[in-house]
Amino acid sequence: MCVAAFGDGAANQGQIFEALNMAALWKLPCIFVCENNMYGMGTAVHRASASTAFYTRGDYVPGLWVDGMDILAVKKAYEFAAKHCRDGNGPIYIELNTYRYRGHSMSDPGLKYRGTDEVKKVREERDCIQLVRGRILEKKWATEEELKAIDKEVKSLVEVAEKEARAAEFQPISETYTDIYAHAPPPFIRAVDPKDSINHGGRKYLPVI
Repeated sequence: MCVAAFGDGAANQGQIFEALNMAALWKLPCIFVCENNMYGMGTAVHRASASTAFYTRGDYVPGLWVDGMDILAVKKAYEFAAKHCRDGNGPIYIELNTYRYRGHSMSDPGLKYRGTDEVKKVREERDCIQLVRGRILEKKWATEEELKAIDKEVKSLVEVAEKEARAAEFQPISETYTDIYAHAPPPFIRAVDPKDSINHGGRKYLPVI
């Protein structure tokens, strides 16, 4: 089974519809996941999409709308979609309605096209971590003190990992494909420029990328 994830901005691109059509035609076990965080690169979905109900676009592919801020709803949706695909029913489309608090990069600060009040409101009412935290406390699966202890432990682990990463040297280019492929790396051609080559099986090759 394959999971193909893309954002609400990419949802308007032609290759999505081409892939949907082929997946439906061949009944491929593929879950198409649109991560709709309400904004593309600086553009609200209603300004870029004639239809913002992304999950209904593949009229020949069944679609699900899911609250992407609710971890249990997402888990259930994926279980349903996985069974749908593995039962030989072809592809399925999932729209995860979520939200991003920050911009995409330095060139997208994330506040020119929306107000701080909007971001604050989502943090207070729909934040996925706080929703899980509230559910855990409500069900009494853990106490407030236990959750604080977990937060403290995780922050400590992250700080240690960050220090190690900053102090470490860059990996050699020969490590480019380590832990990327399940079996052997993709085919290589003999190097033209030794500076660009990597050592693979005792021989130097230029990666085809």
